[in-house]
Amino acid sequence: MNEQSIETEPTFRIRARHTDSTVIVYQAYRPQIGRPAARTGHFPSAWKRERMTWIKPSFLWMMYRCGWGTKEGQETVLAVEIDRAGFEWALRNACLSHYVPDLHADQAAWKRQLRQSPARVQWDPERDLHHNPLPHRSLQLGLAGEAAARYADEWIVGIEDVTPLATEIHALVRAGELRRASGLLPEERPYPVADEVLAHLRA
Repeated sequence: MNEQSIETEPTFRIRARHTDSTVIVYQAYRPQIGRPAARTGHFPSAWKRERMTWIKPSFLWMMYRCGWGTKEGQETVLAVEIDRAGFEWALRNACLSHYVPDLHADQAAWKRQLRQSPARVQWDPERDLHHNPLPHRSLQLGLAGEAAARYADEWIVGIEDVTPLATEIHALVRAGELRRASGLLPEERPYPVADEVLAHLRA
């Protein structure tokens, strides 16, 4: 993304690798979970579905979060291809993870919605290759309860271990070869979604 496009990028917009029917999201796990997931295409029994699981369409935000796959417990970076219908179901049924007066009647109403929603959304600053924050935001989608079960059992089309890619790009960044590093980044385009799907999630 060049400087001009960064300046004109809307604050709240989903950017992702996607096809007509699927979208790629990223997660990072310890090898005991990540490697079997990539090998079999589904999460192993060690994956705790009762916990909230956060999926991220932004590769660079995932790299910021997991330290290019160097943080303990996040050494295996996964690109998870999921059904777009499932992804958008989660968005429609999500609640913002923080209270916004313009979107919620009051804090009590927001807390009720948060307890009842199977998904929640955070918009965190997108990151560049050096993990510096950018002016626009990146979607983080948390899945719990019914949403986590649907994600694991119904939405996943495929899982790829992209740890080698993360390692390669990280090495180029450390060497100062930013043009080559940028050339290896997954191409993330604006994700086409109806305004009403995100209306209740734009802070």
